[in-house]
Amino acid sequence: VQLQASGGGLVQVGGSLRLSCVVSGRTFRNYHMGWFRQAPGKEREFVAQIARGGSGADYADSVKGRFTISRDNAKSTLYLQMNNLKPEDTAVYHCAAKTILTGVFGNWGQGTQVTVSS
Repeated sequence: VQLQASGGGLVQVGGSLRLSCVVSGRTFRNYHMGWFRQAPGKEREFVAQIARGGSGADYADSVKGRFTISRDNAKSTLYLQMNNLKPEDTAVYHCAAKTILTGVFGNWGQGTQVTVSS
């Protein structure tokens, strides 16, 4: 499976961005999907995940109420709507796919840079 993330950019504090992740090569609806991020000098951290059917989602405490993860199985696309962005949201954002069989996020996209300026 291939994952291509896009939508990153430079935004001011309080602004919004929507990230997209197009999945190809396998049946998108078979995968739970997630977003992760990695800031310079820091470990990669979980941001959000969504179940295969789109009915269940989890968020890191740091983004709850500001970020919304969603998916369009017909378009094989994962989204992350990010509102009220803060400087600490600056990072490279990666989308990832997980199957029930493995139970881990084993497929990753190349990442898209999000920079929030104050």
